[in-house]
Amino acid sequence: MFDIGGVTIKNRVVSAPMAGVTDRAFRILAREHGCGLVFTEMISDQALLYGSPKTNVLLDCRGENGPIAVQIFGSNEEYMQRAAEIIAGRGADIIDINMGCPTPKIVKNGEGSALMKNPGRAAGIVAAVVSQVSCPVTVKLRKGWDEDSVNAVEVALAVVEAGAAAITMHGRTRSQFYSGEADWGIIKKVCGTVNVPVIGNGDIHSPEDAARMLQETGCQAVMIGRAAMGNPWIFSRTLHYLATGELLPGPTPEMRRETAVRHYLLLVETKGEYLANREMRKHLAWYTKGLRGSARLRGKINSGSSFEFFTREFWELLQEEQ
Repeated sequence: MFDIGGVTIKNRVVSAPMAGVTDRAFRILAREHGCGLVFTEMISDQALLYGSPKTNVLLDCRGENGPIAVQIFGSNEEYMQRAAEIIAGRGADIIDINMGCPTPKIVKNGEGSALMKNPGRAAGIVAAVVSQVSCPVTVKLRKGWDEDSVNAVEVALAVVEAGAAAITMHGRTRSQFYSGEADWGIIKKVCGTVNVPVIGNGDIHSPEDAARMLQETGCQAVMIGRAAMGNPWIFSRTLHYLATGELLPGPTPEMRRETAVRHYLLLVETKGEYLANREMRKHLAWYTKGLRGSARLRGKINSGSSFEFFTREFWELLQEEQ
């Protein structure tokens, strides 16, 4: 258990915000598997201010238990301030500012990890948001823009001084994107420098990785990202391992089927059957990764477009392969 600006996080396992992945359906499943803190997908400040219908879907938290962190991105203090006020008014427990996204369409506008190049602007955005809302404001950072400009400690100090209540530290530079290895040493340096909780992020593939990061860096929590795609059991298995040192077995094919179908039904409930059918294709590929016959059936996943397919037909075909 730890605290972020007065919000109690019940354990040290956190779900990373991931575009196109961490929607309401995903968050509900993560929470059911014990995840201590969940994040929305990254939301554009301007899209929120312009009332984009897609943005309202991203903010849909019906039936969810808190705490929930809503992540926003932008580079204009006024826009970020106004967007944060809207989010706080909709009941966000925490507002997280993204300063780590490496994608070109984000950084070309001076947003995401581009803010790592301008600590003053980064701090100004945090200060503006903090002045406007009463809930805690957190920041997600990267190691730096590239290996020639590693400045995570400098930026972390600046945003904490501006009012950030916690830092999520991803151990890669922007130039790395998601390739290579995450540098856990920079996470340790930030932990030893700031006086707020630090959540470590990068290369958590297993419960053992999570335990090792906590031990080696001194971070207050670990953030699990890509390892959770099609695998909400990573949260419950990690929590069990941290508490007991015992590694639970992975999910059985039947457990995968039951959870994937529940995931699909939650998507239908949130987004309607048409969008659920399209979005479930990638999730189904993740849920069945490594199962005998799943690669051969992937073409059927990509062409599947019915309620019957996602709840019955595909699973009957896969069962025949086992």
